[in-house]
Parts: sequence; C-alpha cells; structure tokens
Amino acid sequence: MTVKPIKTKKDYNQALERLEAIFDAKKGSSEGDELEVWSILIEKYEDEYFSVGLPDPIEAIKFRMEQLGYNQVDLAKVIGRKSRASEILNKKRKLSLDMIRQLHNKLHIPTDVLIQPY
Repeated sequence: MTVKPIKTKKDYNQALERLEAIFDAKKGSSEGDELEVWSILIEKYEDEYFSVGLPDPIEAIKFRMEQLGYNQVDLAKVIGRKSRASEILNKKRKLSLDMIRQLHNKLHIPTDVLIQPY
C-alpha cells in the first residue's frame, strides 16, 4: 500500500486496516518501517479529530481519591482543614498554588489538570 496523508474518514479507516494487517511486522523491515509511518499518521489524525481534553480538576481529584480509597478527611490531610477539603470538592473554593503542589506531590495528579479553570 502507498503511504499517504490521512485527510478523510475513509483514509483513516483504510490506514487502520493496513496498520492491523502489518501490526506484527518486524522492526527494521520494510513493513516495520511502514507500520511506524502509519502509526505516526494515525496518531496525528486522531489528535486533530478525536482530541480528548483534560478532565475537570475537581473530578480528577475525586477520581484519584476513589482510586486510593481516600475520603474527605484524607484529602484534608493533603490540603489543609476538613472544611477546606469540603469547599474544594463542592467547587466553592479555588485551588491555591500550594494546594496544587500538594495534590501533585502526594496524589500524583498532573499539574496541567489541576491548574485548569473550573
């Protein structure tokens, strides 16, 4: 198959079919090189047309708390008082820079998620 830019949904589907056909190609082979090029083109197309934005910061905190089995008291230990944790979770208080640092360092939530407006 000739490698060409992906401009339409039809091009995208054909690229996916070809990628699937050569998925197990050996690295360094001609099909392996083709696989790498198709992967890059598909990723570029998906980033442009199927982009997924960052999650809401508070929803990200709640999700991470759920993953860790944390409750509001546990969050308060990370960012300050229990009342402050409640205000944050209810979107009545904005995250401060110090809170963002603590959430990033202790809960490993990416800072680019936490700094978004909500």
